[in-house]
Amino acid sequence: MTTEGYVRTTIDGIAAESGVAVQTVYNSVGNKSALLSAVLDSAAAGGAQPGVLEFMRERTRKAPDFESLVGVLADWFAEVYPRAAGIVAVIGQAAAVEESAAQLEKDRGQRRLRRYEEAAAETRARGGLSSGISDAEAAAAIWSLGHPQVYRALVQDAGWPLPAYREWLAKALAAALA
Repeated sequence: MTTEGYVRTTIDGIAAESGVAVQTVYNSVGNKSALLSAVLDSAAAGGAQPGVLEFMRERTRKAPDFESLVGVLADWFAEVYPRAAGIVAVIGQAAAVEESAAQLEKDRGQRRLRRYEEAAAETRARGGLSSGISDAEAAAAIWSLGHPQVYRALVQDAGWPLPAYREWLAKALAAALA
């Protein structure tokens, strides 16, 4: 889908390229929107076991202090988006033409926002959020700064090297969450 785009990619084509029957694709994954979600999950996980949520919970729990936790977040965004940015772009394209894809994009964005409340609580536990912002507001800051479109705009479109993006992100997150 990242090569042909969402509209031109068909379940028939996916089945043919995979060497399986069309019904196998539907039975194992579902429609194109479900396939997009599964591909994004796989790209984000990058082989991490268990899935991303538990993987990141483990990383944040191990961060001994505020600075380390900010580093965990910045490292994660710099790690995941080179793998996942293409599929995130396809989801955005798909959302413009198909209601189920638009719902997928919205649901995944809201799920990320809720998960970042956990990171905000961990931040507070390590001395961050002393400016008085709530966990929900801190989650919104993480969501905004770590949004895949920000990665795309800075790294892919503006040509920032990945280390520069990661460094900027760490500084911006530290400032927002201090």
